[in-house]
Amino acid sequence: MGYEHILVEIDAPIATVTLNRPKVLNALSPDLILELTTALSELDADENVRAVVLTGGPTVFAAGADIGDMADRGPVDQLLRDQTGRWAPLAGFSKPLIAAVNGYALGGGCEVALMCDLIVAGETARFGQPEINLGIIPGAGGTQRWPRTAGKHVAMEVMLTGAPVTAQRAYEVGLVNKVVPAEMTVEVARRLARQVAEKAPLAARMAKEGVLKAFESPLSEGLASERKSFYFLFATDDQKEGMHAFLEKRKGSFKGR
Repeated sequence: MGYEHILVEIDAPIATVTLNRPKVLNALSPDLILELTTALSELDADENVRAVVLTGGPTVFAAGADIGDMADRGPVDQLLRDQTGRWAPLAGFSKPLIAAVNGYALGGGCEVALMCDLIVAGETARFGQPEINLGIIPGAGGTQRWPRTAGKHVAMEVMLTGAPVTAQRAYEVGLVNKVVPAEMTVEVARRLARQVAEKAPLAARMAKEGVLKAFESPLSEGLASERKSFYFLFATDDQKEGMHAFLEKRKGSFKGR
């Protein structure tokens, strides 16, 4: 499928998806959201792809939603088109998803980065939720994912002031995994994706599900779910391959079966 607002590059076992509206700082228009979520759904179903890098390119990740598209809309308009609910395929992506962030990741752009599993930030990256300056609040998870990641007081500072935080500050509060020179951001993210893609795909999927469940359920429920996933993986060929490879002192070759 051809896309107008994104670029998709598959270099199995990884893929790179690039937001591609540079003239408007990758503003997240409904058309871009549709293309991005469609592409991710296709990559989720592609057995040759085991991890995905999501980036906005060398200078900006995404400066937020398309304000011109929203300024004169009413609540019923927003409810009926479910603007922020359309991100569900991204939040529900089953494979490891790594954000490579250069420049601004603001508003919806920041929320998209927070939906990813790992974040590699260039030194130029800035993360923020400036919605309060527009008389609104984040609507795609910002008020929920920031405190779960960076804690209450950092989240309050970001939400109430609207001021972005630097890449280094984001690293210090646990929002990002690595801070690297801006020209290396995508390459480092791809290296990380390849490292993850070498692991057993079903185990990676279950590990991701387990960590996400920790934010959504009581400890006892999360532990019960973890045990079931742990036992389930003993029915897979990859478990046999992984353990025998360890015993035979060789690298495992995982097939996702």
